[in-house]
Amino acid sequence: MPKLAAFPKAFMDDLCLSGEMTLQQWIELAATLDIDGLEFYAGFLEMKDQNFWPEAKKMATDQGLEIPMMCCSPDFTHPDEAFRKEQIEHEKFWMEMTAALGGKYCRVLSGQRRPEVSREEGIQYTVSSIEACLPLAEQLGLTLIIENHYKDNYWDYPEFAQMADVFCDLVSRIDSPHFGVNYDPSNTILAGEDPLELLARIKERVVTMHASDRYLTEGTIEDLRKEENSLGYASRLSHGVIGKGLNDYDEIFSQLKEVGFDSWISIEDGVNGMEELQESVAFLRAKMAQYWG
Repeated sequence: MPKLAAFPKAFMDDLCLSGEMTLQQWIELAATLDIDGLEFYAGFLEMKDQNFWPEAKKMATDQGLEIPMMCCSPDFTHPDEAFRKEQIEHEKFWMEMTAALGGKYCRVLSGQRRPEVSREEGIQYTVSSIEACLPLAEQLGLTLIIENHYKDNYWDYPEFAQMADVFCDLVSRIDSPHFGVNYDPSNTILAGEDPLELLARIKERVVTMHASDRYLTEGTIEDLRKEENSLGYASRLSHGVIGKGLNDYDEIFSQLKEVGFDSWISIEDGVNGMEELQESVAFLRAKMAQYWG
């Protein structure tokens, strides 16, 4: 049976910008949910201090929770080599953070889809940057997980490898036991593509998953596809309770079960608060029991 984690989607600004919520408060809130662990974000204000890391781990352990996953947003597609090297060092810092918390999965991304960077340049920049991080991943016993991503909360441009053909090309160029995919079906919808078609192509490489759901507030998927290069977050797609949106979780879990997936599923939803998150947990627990027993 896969394990279930939660991510503080509703409280990101409070934890990363204003400091209005402490990690202790988030962990205590999360402990009221029927979950096994927490996904941390590398930008939590308190995590900048390495001396705080053991305390953060203890806070979770005291609540019976693991911290298996670290959500990071390295930006490897900048044309300046010095910038990319700096991003590699950031990622290595986050990898050390992940290991200190007892985690096994640390996210990587491609980077922003800058207009001046070609497809091949972006892929090469990303592959070489991720490969520069793999020796440390092996040393720490981590798996770097690349997500079919839309965009980080604090980026301008969408993800370079947002579209399935670029993402699959990039993934195919890295062959390491310390590298895999963090599959997020909703991000494929944001790209105006079919999440089930993407999953069929990469399911053998999936090692973790983000569970979320989206629904259209107006217009169609075709309208969304026309807007996917725009700055900012897509306004016509909204988060919702998992199981009530556009994603087909029966087919998703069926495909994952077929390839022996039994790792972590992290809930990246609940933007409207804990009640919504509780509904999502209940849906996923029932659906996981249906497919994994």
